[in-house]
Amino acid sequence: MYETTYHRASSVSEAADLLKKAEDGKFLAGGQTLIPTMKQRLAAPSDLIDLRQIKELQGIEKQSDGSIRIGAAMSHADVAGNEDVKVTLPGLASLAERIGDPHVRHMGTIGGSIANNDPAADYPAALVALGATVETNQSTYAAEDFFTGMFDTALGEEEIVTAVVIPPAEKSSYAKFPNPASRYAMAGVFVAKGANGIRVAVTGAGQDGVFRVEDMENALTANWSADAVASISVSPEDLITDMHGSAEYRANLVTVMAKRAVGSCR
Repeated sequence: MYETTYHRASSVSEAADLLKKAEDGKFLAGGQTLIPTMKQRLAAPSDLIDLRQIKELQGIEKQSDGSIRIGAAMSHADVAGNEDVKVTLPGLASLAERIGDPHVRHMGTIGGSIANNDPAADYPAALVALGATVETNQSTYAAEDFFTGMFDTALGEEEIVTAVVIPPAEKSSYAKFPNPASRYAMAGVFVAKGANGIRVAVTGAGQDGVFRVEDMENALTANWSADAVASISVSPEDLITDMHGSAEYRANLVTVMAKRAVGSCR
């Protein structure tokens, strides 16, 4: 690891100022991606600005309209264990409970995960399917507008994710086929039924990250059952092929995971 200067920010505005003054600064949330990358000397930020202790980024709150607001610094374990999340968004609680291993779940944060937007990360599928909103220190984005491509988001240079706000869902569930080593999704499917209708979002399989499957959404609107999506396949054309599986393999996994998600939905 190369030498770096560590800062613990006490507010969002202080964090933004520290980044502006740094030669090549990086925000540090859970550090589950950035720190290993630095250890391998693939990244060498001049300054690390730690966001985890900022009070503005803390807390999980059920709002008056029934939506759940989750502070960006909340860990995956916090999300998985929160009673309001379990009751209102059981699919999200189940998703968070299966991220990585206990160390990752207690150190990794929802804000850090979505800001990094790894194409195999779990949260993007949930936020898109649930019609979530991403709040930052400068703006507010619909989840579908926030995730713009592989490892790419709508965030500006000094923009910080402060919270995600997720409307209640009548039904929600997530099923993924994890890589046996990393536990990242080779294909993960989140299904949700809420005020915005039925949405099916996929992570882990697409070359551009999270995407929706409208054919499955239409089928589930007509007939909410696992059988409704059993015969629907996605094209492998824009899916990932790597050492772990071909695009055709992942296309099949999407259908299988969609069936499982619908079958376990509550």
